[in-house]
Amino acid sequence: YVSVPYKTDGSNGLNGTPVNSKPVAGTIPRGGHPAYDIPNTIDGYEKAGAELTNPLEASEVNLEKGKKTYEIYCISCHGKKGDGNGYLSQAEKFNGIPNYKDRDINAGTIYHVIMHGKNLMGSHSAQLTYNERWQVVHYVEKLRADLLK
Repeated sequence: YVSVPYKTDGSNGLNGTPVNSKPVAGTIPRGGHPAYDIPNTIDGYEKAGAELTNPLEASEVNLEKGKKTYEIYCISCHGKKGDGNGYLSQAEKFNGIPNYKDRDINAGTIYHVIMHGKNLMGSHSAQLTYNERWQVVHYVEKLRADLLK
């Protein structure tokens, strides 16, 4: 016997009933972190900036892990210093990558952009775990502070 594969979120679902792939209201999904439900809109971006705060301590460990993750996923566009002068910018593959010091950003807006992307930047939510995202947020805030000096 070979089991029949079902696409649980497809029109047929299981036994003809589509299965909701989102966690049941009031529950916490696998991984122990709540689902990110702020929409990918201008209002959502502003809401994230006003309401989201980093749940992780800005410790040396979190900053170092954020730096390592940044160097894997972000440095090619945003550059080593966060000045928008990464390799892809230098090679003229992407133009107009922002300098962090020129942006009015905070932990919530940075996290929102990691989750949904913005302009040419795509979402990185699938590449990074919950903690990695917040560690990168800490590191981006550090880069921004260094640029503003």
